Amino acid sequence: MNKGKVYLVGAGPGDPGSMTLKSIHLIRRADVILYDHLIGASIAAMLPDRAELIPVGKHAGDHTMRQEDINDLLVKKAMEGKTVVRLKGGDPFLFGRGGEELELLAANDIPFEVVPGVSSATAVPAYFGIPLTHREYSSSVHVITGHRKKDGRGEIPYEILARSEGTLVFLMGVSALPEICSRLIDAGMSPDTPAALLQQGSLSSQQSIRAVLGTLAGECKKHVISTPGIIVVGEVCKLQEKFSWYEKLPLAGKRIIVTRPAGNSRELCMKLRKEGAEVIQAPSIRLTPVSGDDEKRLCNALSGLSGYDWIVFTSPSGVRFFFEKLQSEKIDIRKLLHLKFAVLGEGTGRELSKHGIFADAVPGIFNGESLGKLLSNVCRKDERILLPRAKRGNPDIIERLRGFSVDDVPLYETAGNTVNTIDETGMIESGEVDYVIFTSASAVEGFVMSNPGLDHRKVNALCIGCQTASLAEEYGMHTVVSRSASTDALTDLVLSQCKKSPAS
Repeated sequence: MNKGKVYLVGAGPGDPGSMTLKSIHLIRRADVILYDHLIGASIAAMLPDRAELIPVGKHAGDHTMRQEDINDLLVKKAMEGKTVVRLKGGDPFLFGRGGEELELLAANDIPFEVVPGVSSATAVPAYFGIPLTHREYSSSVHVITGHRKKDGRGEIPYEILARSEGTLVFLMGVSALPEICSRLIDAGMSPDTPAALLQQGSLSSQQSIRAVLGTLAGECKKHVISTPGIIVVGEVCKLQEKFSWYEKLPLAGKRIIVTRPAGNSRELCMKLRKEGAEVIQAPSIRLTPVSGDDEKRLCNALSGLSGYDWIVFTSPSGVRFFFEKLQSEKIDIRKLLHLKFAVLGEGTGRELSKHGIFADAVPGIFNGESLGKLLSNVCRKDERILLPRAKRGNPDIIERLRGFSVDDVPLYETAGNTVNTIDETGMIESGEVDYVIFTSASAVEGFVMSNPGLDHRKVNALCIGCQTASLAEEYGMHTVVSRSASTDALTDLVLSQCKKSPAS
């Protein structure tokens, strides 16, 4: 039997930007992914649906799967010859029980690798502006689990910790916070030692409660405590107010769902994350090449490129599918030399430029009607136009080109894309999502299909065009339209909306 291989992969604290390149590479090529609750919604939404996705998360009072069963499942999937990724929040070897999972793999002679992740022990304080070491305050760091075994083993050496004069970081200790504070004080640590409870670090919902050791537990009782959380004790906590940086970003505290297809959303997501937003890439539609009679029509058009004068692209996806089809059909790119090109929007133009072609015509307003109007002015009646695009394309262009010779050829088609790894409906219903971004009417339709039962009145929809907004409004969503069909315009729209309703 050909055994597979298991990779224990650390996903970091929850921000996709903190994931390692190797972890992303392995996730993309995995056959099976066993993932924890603590990886966060943004990372969970990125998991490829081509893989078998198995949630095995454990958090307070809710164990999806026992640790023993997880160990057995890793062995079972590997024995089937599959590439298995065990995806954990933080680092798999820092209180991640990675060692326990490897014991059974080693006993069964199953190949494995460990891919370290950025631990919440270091990442979360950094997101709050707390340096774990500082020459004036602390020269050592001690990471302790606040979750003891049921049999009482693993007693925390409070006396040693109280004398260490270093920074103490307690993971999984939220429920034991009163005991941790009192035991440290009983062991001789000053009750005036600065301390903090840091909750959901690196996410839009991150917040902290700062006090001193003697009052931290009491202060926490005044608030609703969210997990995951870590406890930091030490003089370095005094620096948080001076060094905090995340809260100062324009979109800090905002959670945004981007429904655009994954291949088209990278630039937009990067811009939003740069401004501090927590971005969940949850494509509501998936794009696939046409087949059957539609594919025959497309191939006939491509084999007759010499008979066209213009090619018109209405989306970056259209450009990608077009050139992929040229390559698969072994059609030489030099057959395009005589053609002129028109595009709908800056993003489509940038995608076309990747192939060394710069558009001859771009409308000032990025919508189908404006593109059609522009083409009717720059094209002669005797010129033939090839319009390769989505199967269900906007009819406005065709209406504007009546009287011209236009071949409207299906290039790709859209279908709903249900995201099973996150609960979009639950997050929106509970007010955990600030905005949902839609870049097409089909994305709105896919989102509605993916979230049956959702009260659409709770959706704040940011739309790339009037047609998209019109459909969203029909479902009862609150809509705002960007000034143009570009990622910069969408980012500016989010920023402007957040200025009107700043984070609390």
